[in-house]
Amino acid sequence: MSQPQPHARLHPRTIEAVKERADIVDVVGEHVVLKKKGREFVGICPFHDDTSPSMTVSPAKQFYYCFSCGAGGNAIKFLMELQRTSFSEVVLDLARKYQLPVETVDGPQQERLRRQLSRREALLRALALAAGWFRSQLRSPEGAGALAYLSGERGLSEGTIDAFDLGYAPERWDGLLKHLGQVENLPPELLEAAGLVVPRKGGDGFYDRFRHRVMVPIRDRQGRVIGFGGRSLDGGEPKYLNSPETEVFEKGKHLFGLDRASNAIRKDDQAVVVEGYFDVIALHAAGITNAVASLGTALSSQQITQLCRCCDSRRLVLNFDTDGAGVRAAQRAIGAVEQQALQGQLELRVLHLPAGKDPDEFLQQHGAGEYRALLERAPLWLDWQIEQVLEGRDLARSDQFQQAVASLVELLGKLPQSAVRSHYLQQVAERLSGGQARLAQKLEEDLRQQVKGERWHGRASRWEQPGEIGLRERAEAELLRLYLHAGRHRAAIRRELRQRELEDFAIAHHRLLWASISELEEDNLGVGRLEAINRGNDPGDDLADLDLPRLLGDRLLVEENELLNRLTPLLEPSELQRMALAEPLLQLRGTTAVLERQRSLKRCRHLLDAWGSQRLETLERCIARLLEESEAEASAAAALSMESRIDSMFAELNGDALRFQELYYNERRHISHLDRQRCADPVAAARDARG
Repeated sequence: MSQPQPHARLHPRTIEAVKERADIVDVVGEHVVLKKKGREFVGICPFHDDTSPSMTVSPAKQFYYCFSCGAGGNAIKFLMELQRTSFSEVVLDLARKYQLPVETVDGPQQERLRRQLSRREALLRALALAAGWFRSQLRSPEGAGALAYLSGERGLSEGTIDAFDLGYAPERWDGLLKHLGQVENLPPELLEAAGLVVPRKGGDGFYDRFRHRVMVPIRDRQGRVIGFGGRSLDGGEPKYLNSPETEVFEKGKHLFGLDRASNAIRKDDQAVVVEGYFDVIALHAAGITNAVASLGTALSSQQITQLCRCCDSRRLVLNFDTDGAGVRAAQRAIGAVEQQALQGQLELRVLHLPAGKDPDEFLQQHGAGEYRALLERAPLWLDWQIEQVLEGRDLARSDQFQQAVASLVELLGKLPQSAVRSHYLQQVAERLSGGQARLAQKLEEDLRQQVKGERWHGRASRWEQPGEIGLRERAEAELLRLYLHAGRHRAAIRRELRQRELEDFAIAHHRLLWASISELEEDNLGVGRLEAINRGNDPGDDLADLDLPRLLGDRLLVEENELLNRLTPLLEPSELQRMALAEPLLQLRGTTAVLERQRSLKRCRHLLDAWGSQRLETLERCIARLLEESEAEASAAAALSMESRIDSMFAELNGDALRFQELYYNERRHISHLDRQRCADPVAAARDARG
């Protein structure tokens, strides 16, 4: 991290990043012994001669306060007072601690920053004026149909319509454009930057982005309008049209309704996350005011941080639609927070409403009381995923039984060794056994061994060896660089990643980049088509039409993402790196073989450990046991079959060890196959030599 020049002013981006990252409990807890008391923490105040805990630290409010001396403030203020240092020094120290990029402004930069801040204010003003105009149009004769839709089909009261500032975009090409231009004197270029108008394809003028739609303003935590969601009224596609990402609207950083829900989330100590705007509006209208929506994307770490700061128990309930798209959305959201849930950092639950209803439909038919009752009984995310695996499967059929077992082993393999894992193993065994106690016991032991065999899959560092993390990082970087700059081969890369099960990148910033790539492609092609490409059912030729380096660079720049510096070498490769892209398919096979080989090596180490931990029964022991049994039989037939019986008993008594042995040798053969693929790619071979 570069050292800022003396007297240089810190950029607001750095200050905001530090404020967002520095948790008050962590900061104060480094200097004061804190004890949990209800939803808050208490400790001895360091700012006066305190004899009993008089300082309270609130994680929900990110604030500390001493009831004796009156000291109080945020994490930065605490360190300023404690260390007797300046604001800039504290921010700089925290930025170093959390490894955040430090930006400064000086001279011309300060003037440029002033202009940027002025532009943000202009964009926010344009959006606020647009919200007011949409609201007025809802009460005009043109908006009668939209108002009837809201009050009739949606069943919303006048109070709810006004509370959420719902509006209407008339069926005109330039209604908003003319109003804001002629009445408010706002230039069309500013409206385009705010996401309100779109340039005509011929380059001659602009037209309104939203037409003949019910308009829902999206607000930030401070209640400022930053974007819109528009619901079609004539069946036109898309059904919901959202504002594009702009300088003030970044979907991954905001949650619809959080400005209104934060106090209720804090009071109820729980947040309900739904899919759509009208689900949030319906829940708030029914008195369930701790509901927010994720703006059509999987939950991001920033959204989760915002929610967790509002509730001490960090309890999140996902209530997505029960159709296929809703289930996939829930699975994606779980994937985004799974590691935190596994580590106990938050309590994640999933509410699946019966009869395929979304919250809005369910409330209209059953009311708030039944919804609250279901909310209280919402299962933990792992219980819900187990039900998803078993749902619709006929366990009496061997093929479906095996599929269920394989999926459950993969799911439970994510759990660390603990009482929780034992609980779920017992629960799943009972479900699979159909209530047969002896079978359940046998299944539980079998599942335990299989789950143990699943723990090789790579997230645990136990099977990692020195140098392998760096080798994996370089291989993943080359794979992503190939995807970004060899556009014609993107479909082939996606198919290869799916086939080899390498879509889950191990390096955190690579994983975030791949998620951003997938979101951009989903926005342009649709989720269904992208999944078909992954499976090899769609040629995906138009993936090459997307200028991903430019689009990703714009997105990361707009989001002020600290990962931009780390990812720039992927977006802007050097001349030498471009030369390495000359044989894309050859490099693809070599690089994916490197990654798959690493995974196989880790599995080999696990299997050797598991194999070595087994107590082998010797042939002598097997013969002795059979002789004891055969004394009672003492028949010639028994003597003749002794050899086969010895082999059978040896295999039975040493089943687990023999299985681990077989798996190990299969894995070694697979590694030999991967080595041949690697050696065919000179780039992979050179990388291995460096690693």
